[in-house]
Amino acid sequence: MKSKLYLLFFLCLCFSFQSFGQNKGNAILLTINYGNQFPQKDLQTRFGNNLTVGLNLEYLTDKQNFIFGLQSSLLFGSVVKENVLASLQNENGTIYNNNFSTATVDLRERGSYTGLYVGKLFGLLKDNNRSGIRIQLGAGLLQHKIRIQLDPNSFVTELTTDGRKGYDRLTNGLALQQFIGYQHHSRNRLINFYAGFELIEGFTQNRRSINVDTGLTDTAERLDLLVGFRLGWTLPFYLSEKADTIFY
Repeated sequence: MKSKLYLLFFLCLCFSFQSFGQNKGNAILLTINYGNQFPQKDLQTRFGNNLTVGLNLEYLTDKQNFIFGLQSSLLFGSVVKENVLASLQNENGTIYNNNFSTATVDLRERGSYTGLYVGKLFGLLKDNNRSGIRIQLGAGLLQHKIRIQLDPNSFVTELTTDGRKGYDRLTNGLALQQFIGYQHHSRNRLINFYAGFELIEGFTQNRRSINVDTGLTDTAERLDLLVGFRLGWTLPFYLSEKADTIFY
């Protein structure tokens, strides 16, 4: 996965270095972004800090600098605080394979956020109104679960592909998103990025009919918060007055 992200970043960089010209006019922006998030409220009791990587597709208006966009991000982390496998472990915390050898099982965080947003760029430079303070508000779907990762040589009947669903705590729901930061688009279009702080508030619920390890149904409403920092590198496509002309 990391190699694909590096390749995408490299391609964006290469295209950017070909993008000579003025940064004026309506524009379509493609951004790859990366960030670090800190869970709060209900999410904090289940997971530790996580990383996030995503893509944004935006439309930026000419003079008013209004932003209309679509955001899709993946969440992944290695700290899981909720032990959903306690019912399978002995007093030493060991889980056994079907052949009674020791199984190697790791718990990981996996999730995603996908949503729409509107925003505005407040230019700070007289000769470049495409660099300044960027704010945005959005709404979408926040989802997360516990990934149960078995060693290839391990086989535990309860944790087969279908069985894992009873332990993964799949949770999702409507979410709100806010971002404030600094955006820079150079006049010659060579350097285009943004960086800032993001807040996501998820109003979520467990979507599994039953948690197998407890034998209970979880219908509690959750408030899952993610507070973090996000950095993005942008590939801009500027549109001329003629509909069939695009500059990048």
